[in-house]
Amino acid sequence: MIDLSVYIGGKKLKNPVLVSSGTFGFAKEYANFYDLKLLGGIAVKGITLKPRKGNKPPRIMETPAGILNSVGLENPGLDGFLEKELPFLRKYDVPIIANISGNTIEEYSLMAEKLNEHVDFIELNVSCPNVKEGGITFGTKPESIYEVTKEVRKATNIPLIVKLSPNVTDISEMAMAAEKAGADCISLINTLMGMAIDIDNRKPFFHNIVAGLSGPAIKPIALRMVWQVAQKVNIPIIGMGGISNWRDAIEFIMAGADAISIGTANFYNPLAPVEILKGIEEYMIKNNINSPKEIKINGGVVYHE
Repeated sequence: MIDLSVYIGGKKLKNPVLVSSGTFGFAKEYANFYDLKLLGGIAVKGITLKPRKGNKPPRIMETPAGILNSVGLENPGLDGFLEKELPFLRKYDVPIIANISGNTIEEYSLMAEKLNEHVDFIELNVSCPNVKEGGITFGTKPESIYEVTKEVRKATNIPLIVKLSPNVTDISEMAMAAEKAGADCISLINTLMGMAIDIDNRKPFFHNIVAGLSGPAIKPIALRMVWQVAQKVNIPIIGMGGISNWRDAIEFIMAGADAISIGTANFYNPLAPVEILKGIEEYMIKNNINSPKEIKINGGVVYHE
């Protein structure tokens, strides 16, 4: 018998396969494809204190190995989430991760306080490249990450995940700052900053000019950053960035991730999370591995100085 469960912030998840914020909406569409309770956890679409309309279209552009997105955190706001979206999610026996973004530390703290009794985890998004204020402002300097994490930690007693931006010089410094400030878990990576140009009209493709690159193209970068952070922090890591199949997932776990999260793959293969979960289970059976933790520790990458 194998045990697929993992622990994040002291809470037990039935398995290490999560779905990423920004790619799963509020889960209603995906519930038509499989039973959501099969998942280890659901990170819902990013939430802000007040409703947001998001960026002007176009918002999505396909690239040779992924997508550029400039959605801009369109969402119904915190109250809209609690009233209209959360009741549906609570029909399923699956942990809910509320991904929150704010323009100020006070906004982050207020949202965390209001969510405290309603969700299982809070994911602090300090890394969104698709808005002109907030988000990435906090995610590019360790002192800023420390301050916002410290204040949000005071506002909630549920496990706190900090989602990091790859658009920094040394991501391990950001992770250590979050851990020092009281984070229970690190999730990485968010999208890389990119852009596209409409050569016929001689202007940027996106109104916001820059956009977030995700998908298989960023997997080697994400894997390297998970490996770097795993050597610097003592709290769990949720690895993400271009995971498309179970082999990708095993790589992230071997690099140091305690759990993995599926993002862009949801768009072109809605069944990706359950297929990846099945692949992990079959890999463990084949290799006589009893738990995901054994993949990470005994079967993981041998680190060299």
